[in-house]
Amino acid sequence: MAQRWHDLLFAHCPMPAADLRALVPPSLEIHLYENQAWLGVVPFRMSGVRLRASPALPWLSAFPELNVRTYVIKDGKPGVWFFSLDAANPIAVAIARAWFSLPYFRARMSCTTRDGEILYRSERTHRGAPPACLECTYRPVGSPFEPQPGTLEHFLTERYCLYAADSRGQLSRGEIQHPPWSLQLAEAEIISNNMAQAAGITLPSAKPLLHFSELQQMVAWSPKRLSS
Repeated sequence: MAQRWHDLLFAHCPMPAADLRALVPPSLEIHLYENQAWLGVVPFRMSGVRLRASPALPWLSAFPELNVRTYVIKDGKPGVWFFSLDAANPIAVAIARAWFSLPYFRARMSCTTRDGEILYRSERTHRGAPPACLECTYRPVGSPFEPQPGTLEHFLTERYCLYAADSRGQLSRGEIQHPPWSLQLAEAEIISNNMAQAAGITLPSAKPLLHFSELQQMVAWSPKRLSS
């Protein structure tokens, strides 16, 4: 698949790895930076979502998305583990659940810009799923920069695969590719947020580390099954 990500906020909190261990398959190692696990709540909007050999369809290819994630490593390959992904397009949710075995959920969402500020709202509507919502405003501050190897920003963002498990516990890895991230520091006002709690995770009381990215383009390949 190919897609573009717009007006993305990385809101990251350091976490004890033990708080996440039971929620991640045992065959995946939780990836640590200076002995800390990290949890990210990441709202953004997508456009141009399509199979790489197909044109983008207006009614299917542009919608907000919101994910809750941590960072893992297997066989020396760092990647992302998603606790949840909420999206405003029910067809895209169904395809992603079936194709990638990812925990996608339908949600009522909006993402708009006003005076350089992003206004973001999401309320999960997926039948049988834990209630979850996020309402916030955020904005970039400072100049764009490219994360450098060895830094925390590079650890949190420069990842080129995702891991998922199906209903039987079979693990798969999906390779992705994108240019290096262009980040800015960010400010945010969180009006309501229980996205992590819906996944069974209690957030620390400390303020999150915030970064903004205006645009990222990526491609993804079909997931491949992995041995345990």
